[in-house]
Amino acid sequence: MKKADPNPHANRNIMIITYAILVMFLGMIGCFVYFLQAESEDVINNSYNARLDSFSDRIARGQILSSDGQVLAETQTGEDGAETRVYPFGTLFAHVVGHSTKGKTGLESLGNFYLLSSHVNLFEQVINEISDRKNPGDNIVTTLDVGLQQMAYAALGDRKGAVVALEPDTGKILAMVSKPDYDPNPAALDAAWAGLVSGENTQGQLLNRATQGLYPPGSVFKIVTALEAIQEYPDNYLDYLFDCTGVLHVGDYSIKCYHSTAHGSQNLAQAFANSCNGAFANLGLNLDRDRMYTLAGQLLFNSDLPLSMAYSKSSYKMTGESGQWEILQTSIGQGTTQVSPMHIAMITSSIANGGTLMKPYVLDHVESAAGEEVKKFLPEAYGSLMTADEAGKLNELMTLVVTEGTGSALRDASYQAAGKTGSAEFETGKETHAWFTGYAPAEDPQIVVTVIVEEGGSGGSTAAPIARQMFDQYLLR
Repeated sequence: MKKADPNPHANRNIMIITYAILVMFLGMIGCFVYFLQAESEDVINNSYNARLDSFSDRIARGQILSSDGQVLAETQTGEDGAETRVYPFGTLFAHVVGHSTKGKTGLESLGNFYLLSSHVNLFEQVINEISDRKNPGDNIVTTLDVGLQQMAYAALGDRKGAVVALEPDTGKILAMVSKPDYDPNPAALDAAWAGLVSGENTQGQLLNRATQGLYPPGSVFKIVTALEAIQEYPDNYLDYLFDCTGVLHVGDYSIKCYHSTAHGSQNLAQAFANSCNGAFANLGLNLDRDRMYTLAGQLLFNSDLPLSMAYSKSSYKMTGESGQWEILQTSIGQGTTQVSPMHIAMITSSIANGGTLMKPYVLDHVESAAGEEVKKFLPEAYGSLMTADEAGKLNELMTLVVTEGTGSALRDASYQAAGKTGSAEFETGKETHAWFTGYAPAEDPQIVVTVIVEEGGSGGSTAAPIARQMFDQYLLR
């Protein structure tokens, strides 16, 4: 009987299937390795992972420390073995450190995995197991500066608002204060909880206004309008002239400068320094609205922020189809534009850092209970929000705000600061929100500070002095 000839097509099909299975297998191995190296901690530390809390059965939650080692949160164990989470500074770090008894917020949530991991030596672990004692959890050391935090807290006083301080060339969060606040210590929080979460409570003590509060930016948004002018007219943006009478009339619409102040003849630099609403509203009518929408996106409006803490997205809606009133309002930071203090601080930080935004971060490193470093968090660049040349031009404008304009609260400082004030209308009949954002020294920025005081009135008279105290605390100590 004659043998059938081998089918070359069958052999080729077998090889194809074999290689396909091999590629799929290698792909699965690659995904598994990537998960272990890059994603596993995020999944384990997810707030919806109920299994993570089971770690507390054998590990005592670690400490949260300031940049100089002061205890911001710790677990104390009573004689009966009961554990209590204690926050020695009380309300001072309430929002950024958070709490861990009514759910987890702030750093208690962000660092949950590390706080419930233990890297004590093997001998100690064995002894603890034999003695039926919990192993001490790792400690997280933050970038937070206690002195700056205390200064921001005291300067804001009993007013509602927020203060954020960043290191522009690294992204380190140096201070973050939000008011009104609450006491995160368990006994105080338990007693106040029903009132804090009541539908009748309008104070929002649990809201971290620094990252989750959304406000009209007012005149600090003129940074964005000025940047658009610089991009459209890079060689002659300073040639823009406007004669301010205190009120700009456009058809049936009127735009007033703060207190209807008549600034007279203003070029763009003078209008920026004096925060002239008329000049910037009129400028907005002459800019490309579609390009400005694109610029807003590049500055992270309507976008996710490179921030690991809970935050609210900023919004910007003006397009080429917008009507005259929306253009006038948006160009001066009013209308529908909404932004968080942290977002304004990030834009300011990119200007201070030559156009490059460093991702803000608050975890510096993780260390074992014995003080040995377990994990180090390094500065990471997000990317360029603008060119170095554009950042330099904005730096010149923001320096003029201090030397000649509305930032006079910083004028006599021993260092040269740069910034922008703002007064944002939000509800008819109520005082404006007061803004300031800036950095110092202007020639070599080391710290960025953004301040908002709700219903604080003038940014120059209310918010800028708070920033001045922060700069003094950081630069002159």
